[in-house]
Amino acid sequence: MSKLQLPADDSVSLRVTHSNLTSFASDIRVSQQTTVEALKEKLWKKTGTAVGSMRLELRDEAGARVADLDRDAAPLAAYSPYDGYRLHIIDLDPSSVTSGGWLEDTSLVEKYTISDEAYAKLGTNFRKFKEKMVSKNPVSDDKQSDNQMEELCANIKVGDRCEVEPGAKRGTVKFVGKAEALGCGFWVGVQYDEPLGKHDGMVKGVRFFECPQGHGVIVRPEKVKVGDFPERDPFDEEEDEI
Repeated sequence: MSKLQLPADDSVSLRVTHSNLTSFASDIRVSQQTTVEALKEKLWKKTGTAVGSMRLELRDEAGARVADLDRDAAPLAAYSPYDGYRLHIIDLDPSSVTSGGWLEDTSLVEKYTISDEAYAKLGTNFRKFKEKMVSKNPVSDDKQSDNQMEELCANIKVGDRCEVEPGAKRGTVKFVGKAEALGCGFWVGVQYDEPLGKHDGMVKGVRFFECPQGHGVIVRPEKVKVGDFPERDPFDEEEDEI
């Protein structure tokens, strides 16, 4: 059978990595009929590397380079990819938004600060809201917070699919409960579908759950919304966006 005479279901599962983003990795499933140019367009939306500055390498499971995807009009099938192979993005633009590490190292991003005096002059702020709530309810802050978090946790179960704010990051609930090592109150551990987390379920030497490195996060329950949140297809997006 010719490489271009493929069965109806010709998709392959590939790992995507990036030359400038060391912590970025994503598993995708893509049709082998997709052209290299169309593939670059999809990857541009995911990584920020411009199509004109993008070179794609196909690597096998051991990391050895199999081919350069150097013909934009050619279908992916022309390079004979297999499940488990890797698409490695090389960003050729030295001034690319992905260069310099600032997309991954938040310490390089300038933080907005405000003085206590200016904060106090704001018409409304969290500090004033908190003082108002405490005056209405004589229960201590810690006790009040515990009660609120416990009510939220009552609707969150291990195994639930969820979204975590900010960013509507999707994953699966892996831990619900108190964690003295992290602080008072209740916590929810989540395994993200993509490597958007901070660890593998171990924090401060305590194992709360297990997941791949970089997929785990533990957050307060108010940041977690459970429901029907299937894993996103990185290529399942509207083509026309405004």
